[in-house]
Amino acid sequence: MAALRFLGAAQQVTGSCYLLETDELGRVLLDCGMHQGGDAVERMLGESFNFDPATIDALILSHAHLDHSGLIPLLVSRGFKGTIYCTNGTLKLLPVMLNDAVGLYERDLKHENRRRLRKGKKPLEPVYTKKDVETALELCHASSYGKSLPIGKTGKASLLFYDAGHILGSAIVEITIHEDGREKKLVFSGDLGKKVSVLMNEPKTIPEADVVLMEGTYGNRSHRNQQDTLDQLEQILHETWSGKGVVMIPSFAVGRTQEILFHLGMLHYQGKLDPWQIYLDSPMAIAVTDIYDECLHVLDRKDAATIREMHKGSLKNFLPSFTYVNSPEESMALNDIPYGAIIIAGSGMCTGGRIRHHLKQRIWDEKNALIFVGFQAAGTLGRILIDGVKKIRLMGEEVVVKSRIETLNGFSAHADQTELIQWLLAIQGEPRVMLIHGELSSLDALSMKLWHDHKLPTEIPYPGQQIFF
Repeated sequence: MAALRFLGAAQQVTGSCYLLETDELGRVLLDCGMHQGGDAVERMLGESFNFDPATIDALILSHAHLDHSGLIPLLVSRGFKGTIYCTNGTLKLLPVMLNDAVGLYERDLKHENRRRLRKGKKPLEPVYTKKDVETALELCHASSYGKSLPIGKTGKASLLFYDAGHILGSAIVEITIHEDGREKKLVFSGDLGKKVSVLMNEPKTIPEADVVLMEGTYGNRSHRNQQDTLDQLEQILHETWSGKGVVMIPSFAVGRTQEILFHLGMLHYQGKLDPWQIYLDSPMAIAVTDIYDECLHVLDRKDAATIREMHKGSLKNFLPSFTYVNSPEESMALNDIPYGAIIIAGSGMCTGGRIRHHLKQRIWDEKNALIFVGFQAAGTLGRILIDGVKKIRLMGEEVVVKSRIETLNGFSAHADQTELIQWLLAIQGEPRVMLIHGELSSLDALSMKLWHDHKLPTEIPYPGQQIFF
């Protein structure tokens, strides 16, 4: 029988990782993501594998976000030599994501070792290096959506990627194996996008499955209508402009940043945006935005056409007062702008990156606004701020929180409860459904809704649980 073990993103959102074992496939990982929260050194010290990486035959990657891909270099460092299967779009993004992550890790490790030496402690050795990133990228095998790939020891098993509509290259994974004299299909949703979103196509529905691993990030709620969300954004921006403030938007470099730029551009061309100076303060987000420009042909046709017609064919030519901020010196110079700036910076959950410096400089001022445009995992600074904390510590200093804080969940790149259920119900047969990648409260709500309304039984695996099918 096939065995599936839930190693990460079980009853939590980050750290996506699942181990599939069959005679036909060998040992295959679905995703290899890092947990979010803390600095890079803390994260890597806390990461471990409950298996020997050298025994893994292949890795199938749903998409490039670090909570799905971030531990791949560590996997390589510890002996993995198999093939990494992903989509073409993911392979374009992966070098940016992994090289940025290793750069942050090496910087934080250098600072940590300076502190350890001052205390007379032995410095830490790196758990992975840029060489491991290079090796990981060499192991990648990219494919298009809808193209069946033979995988495994016998070549009879197959892998198929469907468009998940979450970010560029995001995929729903379908694996077909042969066990006990019959064909079995395992479907892993990865992260499912919304039906109505900009730049992304609608997630594909899957014909049939025997086992489904479905994410439930927003399994307990419905997103606000997108037009209502845009109206709310317009109001917040106008009120902050009138109050001579600055707007800070923590945003993930991949997907969310590009969506926000698109919406700001549309507000401008509709005459609904005050004359803000808009800054993208993230080298990684800048690189990703350029990749999105290169890949307009595979994005949503309507939105891509709008960009070509209204924005000179490029997201970076999107707004009349839009500036890329690359160097740390340019980023620090933003501190001197008294008002009238929108600063988009990572990380999206405020766990690191340049947004933390901007928070230190501005979150104590009630004229300013902090707008969250995506999910904030438990324990992250973003979640703490949303929950209403009055003081935070940033770079060793206590800072009072007085800025306006708003959450616009309508911009989420994840499907909501209704969309998740619709996607699942479209799958024929009577699959065994495992709810993953969500906090327990979200998964419980989704499970109860599926049973109450559709008499569809589901399971919520616990970390480390193994099932057979």
